[in-house]
Amino acid sequence: MNLQTVHSILLAISYSQAFQYTELAQYVDDHQEEYVEALRDWVAVESDSSNIFKRPELHRMMEMVAQKLREMGGTVELVDIGEQELPDGQTLALPKVVTAQFGSDPSKHTVCVYGHVDVQPAKLEDGWATNPYNLTDIKGNLYGRGASDNKAPVLIAIIRTSTAFMWLYFYISLPQTITDLPVNVKFLIEGMEETGSNGLDAFILAQNDTFFSDVDYIIISDCGWLSRRPALTYGTRGNCYFFAEVEGPKQDLHSGVYGGTVIEPMTDLIGILDTLISPSGKILIPGIREAVAPLSDEEWKMYQDVEFNLDHYKNETGVNQLMYNNKVDLLAHMWRYPTVSIHGIEGAFSDSGTKTVIPAKVTAKFSIRQVPDMDPAVVKKQVTDYLYSVFAKRKSPNSLKVTMVIGAKPWLADTQHPLYEAGKAAVQRVFNMDPDMIREGGTIPIARTFQDVTGKSIIMMPIGGFDDGMHSQNEKISRYNYIEGTKLFIAYLNEVAQIKSTSV
Repeated sequence: MNLQTVHSILLAISYSQAFQYTELAQYVDDHQEEYVEALRDWVAVESDSSNIFKRPELHRMMEMVAQKLREMGGTVELVDIGEQELPDGQTLALPKVVTAQFGSDPSKHTVCVYGHVDVQPAKLEDGWATNPYNLTDIKGNLYGRGASDNKAPVLIAIIRTSTAFMWLYFYISLPQTITDLPVNVKFLIEGMEETGSNGLDAFILAQNDTFFSDVDYIIISDCGWLSRRPALTYGTRGNCYFFAEVEGPKQDLHSGVYGGTVIEPMTDLIGILDTLISPSGKILIPGIREAVAPLSDEEWKMYQDVEFNLDHYKNETGVNQLMYNNKVDLLAHMWRYPTVSIHGIEGAFSDSGTKTVIPAKVTAKFSIRQVPDMDPAVVKKQVTDYLYSVFAKRKSPNSLKVTMVIGAKPWLADTQHPLYEAGKAAVQRVFNMDPDMIREGGTIPIARTFQDVTGKSIIMMPIGGFDDGMHSQNEKISRYNYIEGTKLFIAYLNEVAQIKSTSV
């Protein structure tokens, strides 16, 4: 969108210092197809950060983000954040981080919008009904990898907060003169979130006294609603991810020739994995449950007020029985209690067929989602000490090696902060209802890094729907969420501009 186009938009808007939400909302509705086409262009880029062979696509994606911000009139930089060391010892250039700035008036609040444009792997043969990299509109849903996580939210933030919202306020005496933004807006967009945000922590530390020095608030939109009701997110669980490797024979063995003569690594591994969690979901590692902050009466009330249907959740999940039978218990164990999940076993035979092999080395991959008041360093020691003690009791000649490869902390915000009051007001304006106040069971590590390093106040503003299938087959975002989410960002930044400076 060029400045001539913007000027024509301005002529259609009443010249006033009042917030012109109705006119802007109508403009958004009238230009839906342009926004969908912009998303189509981005979804077409296979920016899979887990696949090193897709790294050129990831670099191209970051260039596209930078170009979009330049088109909007921002001051844009592509910042080199170093290299990624691969398991074989080789190094690979990390995708550059994109930063941008719109406005620098010290008398106004400065908001930093964070997002990412890398995606999870996706292939048609995984079970997609459509090409995952060709945005497909079916009955009002826009299907494509990254459509909901996180390309649509990033586009919403860039295109709308950097165009329509920039030109909302005018001088009454000089109606054709554009004034400054009611807030200053900065952007931080990365390309490695899906694989742990490599290099971003160091960037934030290095930029704390420069890029972040004048930032008052940070907005993250990298999560979804819990139901059809709009939501504001105020907490996430952390993640401690472990490898447990059991090694025995020097090579794989034929089970007919050697079965019954050797103690098999797979048997040892399955045995120790079975000691992590009970069938009812109780974590068996000493010290884990004892560290969890107790559920307060206020939290219980908040969970009770959330719109959430157990039967619908069960149907969507495709299970016959859930771990808990009431809403509060289920939400609490989804959001603010830890859990153990076993993700897979590397080295085990997993192809179709009937290969009769005894694997020489197998590695289990499991994680513990952690919550306040758990600490990754303590969890690491608790897990490793426990598994080594369990393994020792087996008296196996095989060897065990336990390592923690991710140690992301949980994040929790104050729901009484003016940022959340502004969020509630924006949701009321756009959707004519109060938002659900929710937590996220997943992990967004950068939220805690922002909190710890910058000390800034943070809000998570979900745009995606509860049924978007993030990370799964047939990921989508509905037109409704995409377009109404556009209006929400516009309304929200106006509300943030009204926060009194004493509340910063």
